[in-house]
Amino acid sequence: MNYDTFVEQVALRSRTAPERAAELTRATLETLTERLTGGEVLDLAAQLPKALQLVLKPHPATEAADRFGAAEFVARVGQRAGVDENAARDAVRAVFVTLREAITGGEFDDVVVQMPRDYRDMVEPAMAPGATRR
Repeated sequence: MNYDTFVEQVALRSRTAPERAAELTRATLETLTERLTGGEVLDLAAQLPKALQLVLKPHPATEAADRFGAAEFVARVGQRAGVDENAARDAVRAVFVTLREAITGGEFDDVVVQMPRDYRDMVEPAMAPGATRR
């Protein structure tokens, strides 16, 4: 999937303009980078378009992931994108569903396994019947 298609899908799913969807995608992926191990960030980035790879940079000083829950994830996305909690949560769901379409099923599973159970309501829409899996 190319960058424009990725952003268009996020825009449709989050019911926002493409420019806003690009900001929400960036905010979500930057936050995801903090939540995943460095090696997993590199694996994920390898399957995404170049423009999104630039967002997914592991912290050079550590392989370890920051351990924070879903509420903190949404708060960080909201702060980065300048949106309220509901808009941030919708954006995170939209990005996860689009990620599932853009990367292999095995890679998506590798990302999801690093998330605790409280992320379920944001990740499950990507795993629902009818969600496309590559």
